[in-house]
Amino acid sequence: MIRRRRLEERLFKGLMVASLALIGLIFAALVGVILVRGAAALSWETLVQTPRGGYYLGGGGGIANAIVGSLYLGLGGLLLSLAWSVPVAFGLQKEFIGKRWARVTRLTLDVLWGTPSIVLGAIAFVVMPLVGLRTSLLSGILVLSVLMLPIMTRAMEEVIRMVPRELKETALAMGSTRLETVLAVTWRQALPGLVTGVLLAFGRGIGDAASILFATGYTDRIPSSLLDPVASLPLAVFFQIQTPIPAVQERAYAAAVVLMVIILLISLISRWAGARLSRHRIR
Repeated sequence: MIRRRRLEERLFKGLMVASLALIGLIFAALVGVILVRGAAALSWETLVQTPRGGYYLGGGGGIANAIVGSLYLGLGGLLLSLAWSVPVAFGLQKEFIGKRWARVTRLTLDVLWGTPSIVLGAIAFVVMPLVGLRTSLLSGILVLSVLMLPIMTRAMEEVIRMVPRELKETALAMGSTRLETVLAVTWRQALPGLVTGVLLAFGRGIGDAASILFATGYTDRIPSSLLDPVASLPLAVFFQIQTPIPAVQERAYAAAVVLMVIILLISLISRWAGARLSRHRIR
């Protein structure tokens, strides 16, 4: 029996190592292809210039419009979804809502999370004319906020539920109201996880193309108002990779490199912020 258990342990350890190695190889291959193909077109001019005449035929210019547009869309969608997610995540705790409504809300968020982003884009394409909107930065922000909302809310809710109940009960026993307990105890204890959830949703939103495909349009200019069309890095990759001109395809890979670096920075910031803020938690 002992020998059998040892064999099973070695087997599953071997499978875990093989799985990790496979994932690492796939990731290295993806990064390698993007870097090799995009290195030739990646330059300072590419990062700070907008497309000029003949850009899509191999002419001059860069992807500054897509970089700025992605940041506008990502940050705008993040702020809007954050305004919805925080009260919903705290409100789902049993101190504020009944079990039935909590289950219904969680189910709704899970269904929304599982909905393909292209479906959200198609719905936005139908709804926008009904409310007087056209393809614009504002439309893209609204769609991305809906995309980020379930991710952010569910991540926050799980983190809040992990706060020790004893801390909440102690605060209530000392005369604090439920709202004061949330602001003074729960919020502080859950802050590292809340930050991680926010950055996770931001990384998901800034890298999505399907949801904003019909909502933002595409332009070679940097938008000056919420009602202007806007470019983004995912759509820059999508449109440029389809052309038969090698120079334009290389620029698509350069845009992919920039997008990958942004998401990598978000991941690093998330880990750093989580580790730094966790120092003040009571375990």
